[in-house]
Amino acid sequence: MKTLLACLLVLAISVPLSDASCFFMACKPGMSGGVTVGCLDWEGELREFGSEWRTDDCNDCSSSRDGIRCCSSYATPVDYDKEKCESIFNKETCSYKVVEKDDHSKECPVHSWVG
Repeated sequence: MKTLLACLLVLAISVPLSDASCFFMACKPGMSGGVTVGCLDWEGELREFGSEWRTDDCNDCSSSRDGIRCCSSYATPVDYDKEKCESIFNKETCSYKVVEKDDHSKECPVHSWVG
């Protein structure tokens, strides 16, 4: 029971410390049949109120009457051996992998992630 409480405490403290990259775009009304049904995104696509989607550049977005809010869906590695290792972003999985520069089959330990 103490272990469970300790894990919950760590989780409760770490969530507010996360630093997701987010942005907000005020709603440009999107009409259908003369009625505003959503917002137009940066590409002019209608996003109905309450809809959620993932962009090609790995942002998770949602639309409301106020506008469109998007946040990065991935964490970025920041604390690893940068001389020996490199981070590689996979756009299909929206995630980073940290591997040895000389042998990409060997993963490197990461001590901190941001996002």
